[in-house]
Amino acid sequence: MEKYMLPCLNKKLFGVDCLGCGMQRSAALILKGEFVAAFYMYPAIYPLLFLLIFIGFNFFVSFKHDWTIKLALMIITVLTIIISYFIKMKIFF
Repeated sequence: MEKYMLPCLNKKLFGVDCLGCGMQRSAALILKGEFVAAFYMYPAIYPLLFLLIFIGFNFFVSFKHDWTIKLALMIITVLTIIISYFIKMKIFF
């Protein structure tokens, strides 16, 4: 599975990780059952998965305040991506 993963063009061309670097490997680690390693590879994988599961569930079952929950999950996911990126890139700052 790892040999079919797409390379990060940002890292390949400029030598700097992008905000999504590690997401494919993290998803592969989850499929293998290595949940802690998946978190260390890409910390935003779990809020992102929870958001996608909620959106998929909400596609079939809609209820009151679903937009508020989706918005909160989106904000949490984006903040997790940005904060983990800055922590990973503190070497360059």
